[in-house]
Amino acid sequence: MQNFQARHFAIVPAAGTGSRMGATRPKQYLPLLGKPLIHHALAVLCAAPEIDRVFVVLSVDDIEWSRHDWSALGPKLCPLFCGGATRADSVLGGLRTIAGEAAQSDWVLVHDAARPCLAPWHVDKLVRELAHEEVGGLLAVPVADTLKRADAHRHVLATVPRDSLWQAQTPQMFRYVMLRRALEHAKDVTDEASAIEAAGLRPRLVQGDATNLKVTYPLDLHLAEWILQNRQGSNT
Repeated sequence: MQNFQARHFAIVPAAGTGSRMGATRPKQYLPLLGKPLIHHALAVLCAAPEIDRVFVVLSVDDIEWSRHDWSALGPKLCPLFCGGATRADSVLGGLRTIAGEAAQSDWVLVHDAARPCLAPWHVDKLVRELAHEEVGGLLAVPVADTLKRADAHRHVLATVPRDSLWQAQTPQMFRYVMLRRALEHAKDVTDEASAIEAAGLRPRLVQGDATNLKVTYPLDLHLAEWILQNRQGSNT
């Protein structure tokens, strides 16, 4: 595989409902600083010079996408109405749909629709550090908190050593052919790295930072808003 020929495609699975938010609309469309939550990450991906195209994988019956104006994000953005019941299904559906455009050795960056605080330097660092990797890797942060394993009644069973433990983030970046083959055979995974690992490969961890948080609960929206408003000009 020749790295200098490889292009970079972003896939953002956004077919979920975000039930833990308790909202009346899918989480990716909740308002954040006057725009849909997903808009913020899409803007960064579309503006990244390393990224050739940005594909958003939506539910086949999504009616919310067309209610918003995405024109400011430019021509790189392309919605795909082929989402599935799970994240893995949606990503695989997206990979199948772009098969005519992506070469086997091209890179695919998969990013959570619910991570609105993606920054340009996150994308830049991931692409640079994985440029000469054959498999790929993912953004992640070392676990800082003490971890507890609990029983069914939430009593502590054990303290889990946190040495060498990392918290996975996105984007996760892998070769098109490797990722597609991995997801074809490991559909019950919660992230792309797990599928790659199930194929016997070892993704590389690229250290990110805590600002790239995932919006899961209502309080997370307020944290995301604070991050986006207070990190202008930061690049570390």
